[in-house]
Parts: sequence; C-alpha cells; structure tokens
Amino acid sequence: MICYELPLNERVRILLRLENLFDKIDFFSARDTAFEHHATLVALFEILDVTSRSDLKSDLLQELDKQRAMLEGLQDNPDVSEKALAHILQDIRTAFRGLLDIPGRIGGHLRDSEWLMSVRQRMNIPGGACEFDLPAYHYWLNMTPDARRTDLNSWITPFAPIRNGINIVLNMLRNSGREFDYVAIQGVFQQAGSEHQAHLLRLHVKNEIPCVPEISANKYALNIRFIPWGAGHKNAVYEEDVPFELIFCSL
Repeated sequence: MICYELPLNERVRILLRLENLFDKIDFFSARDTAFEHHATLVALFEILDVTSRSDLKSDLLQELDKQRAMLEGLQDNPDVSEKALAHILQDIRTAFRGLLDIPGRIGGHLRDSEWLMSVRQRMNIPGGACEFDLPAYHYWLNMTPDARRTDLNSWITPFAPIRNGINIVLNMLRNSGREFDYVAIQGVFQQAGSEHQAHLLRLHVKNEIPCVPEISANKYALNIRFIPWGAGHKNAVYEEDVPFELIFCSL
C-alpha cells in the first residue's frame, strides 16, 4: 500500500515538510561521500528556511501543553494503560523543556557562522557551490568523512528539541485517525458535509493500481480524483473503480 498524506492547515504542512527534511538528513549524513554530505547541508539549510518563516517554537509549545493537559485527564481512566500514558507524558515534558531551553531563534547557531552563511548564499544560485565559487567549501568536502560528520553533527544536534516536538505531535496526530474504506467510482470520490473534520488526511491505495490521487478538501466537501500514472495524463481520470482506505486525523 502507498500512503498519501494531505495536511489541511499550514501548521501541519510545516511539520510534515520538516519531518521529511530531517529524514533526508538522517539518510545522507550516515553515508560517507562528499555528494551525500553536500545533500545533508542542503537539507539543513532548507530546515533553516522553513523554520524562519513560522513561529514554530511557540506553536509546538502550545500543542505539547494542550496534549499534556488532555492526557493528564486520562490518568484515572481504567481503560488506559498507566505505564504507556506515563511514558508519553514523560516524552512530552522532556520535549517541552528542550524547546524552552532553545536560546533565541531556531537555527541561530547556523546564522552565527559567517562561513556557513556564505555557503548557504552560494547554494541559492543554481550550481553556485562549485569549487571555483567556494574553495573553502571544496576543501571541507575533501576532508575525511568522519571529520565532515563531526561538523554535521554539531550543526544538526541543536535542532534535536524541535525534531522531538515535531515527532511527538505528528505521532499523536496520526494515531488519532478514524479509518474508513471507500471506493472511487470510475476514479472519482466526493463527500459533502463536515462529519469528518480533520487536520490531516491519510489515503492508502494498493501499489499495483497505476494511478495517483489528487485530493482537495475543505470544511464543506472532500473531492478525490485518481489520475492515471504517467506523462500526458494530467487532465485524465482513471476509468476503473479504485478501492482505497482514508484516515481522518485530528488533534
């Protein structure tokens, strides 16, 4: 099954983008080649760009505090595992304290490095990080993989509280889902009304069905069109019925 996620507000959209970028950093930083460590730095600068356009720290603190208060209200519920609840609450409190301890703006340690900011500026130009543009960066890329990884870890680690907060919020959001099975008749599915309000939609469809969902949703209606996979099918609709699973997630 392939999972397609559609955020229904800007806050969740930012969290998903950052989650994707942190996953890329995990993948590329664990490798050894200069190209992969360059890709790590590109993703790190993208995280800096995304976090600079939103009040992410405040939003995460607010959401974590909201979830903590809600979960503390379940502590005397006999249907809730006391051990699991205590573990989740501890994770939330740890993430909350970590966010409070971030000094100043997110990514300030990167902005304070004149060298990193010069590399970032050149990377905004297509092909601008060539050796003749940035000889000092070229030197860094020719250092040993372990030396580069030490630098990367020092630049990535201060983002850990942000990542922990994002992971907790997204995990709770995804685990809140209400699951329904539907069929898109001749590739089209429509649902009117507001009975399934959500912050995130998760759509699962079988890999072997050669189509891609186009989803549009608001508080009044949900529309899904399945488009045939491949070039030249932008305005076409898949002509067969498509069974799919839809999960409505909300905090």
